[in-house]
Amino acid sequence: MKTVKSSELMGLVGQEVGVSDWIEIKQERINTFADVTEDHQFIHVDEAAAKHTPFGTTIAHGFLTLSLLSKFAEQGSVALDGVKMGMNYGFDKVRFLSPVPVGSKVRGRFTIKDAVEKRPGQHLITYDVSVEIDGGEKPALICEWMGMQFV
Repeated sequence: MKTVKSSELMGLVGQEVGVSDWIEIKQERINTFADVTEDHQFIHVDEAAAKHTPFGTTIAHGFLTLSLLSKFAEQGSVALDGVKMGMNYGFDKVRFLSPVPVGSKVRGRFTIKDAVEKRPGQHLITYDVSVEIDGGEKPALICEWMGMQFV
């Protein structure tokens, strides 16, 4: 994660600030996510049945892909110099554009869309995030993700 001064933050609006490493989506990860969320739809966990779908294999849950943003942010987002803590503030928009087949690799690409000091020492940063699929034509998802940092 790149560290920046609060005074530099507004100058980063509109700029890509980071891209994470690739993460492989293995069936074990999909199965574990299905267990945690109690979403065992066959397209995610039944490899034999999934072969007969248009995808030809199991695919990751959209929410699994979305949940990886926290990991991607470790490398793709910025931290304000002297930050004491950060909090997830929410999403303005999330769109799932392409399925993520088992065995695919995904990564996050972060651009700062907006930055506002809500109160002294409380900075709301909005990112445009794209989760890319290695070799894919379209991203798995795009979203506007907001985080509050306290300095």
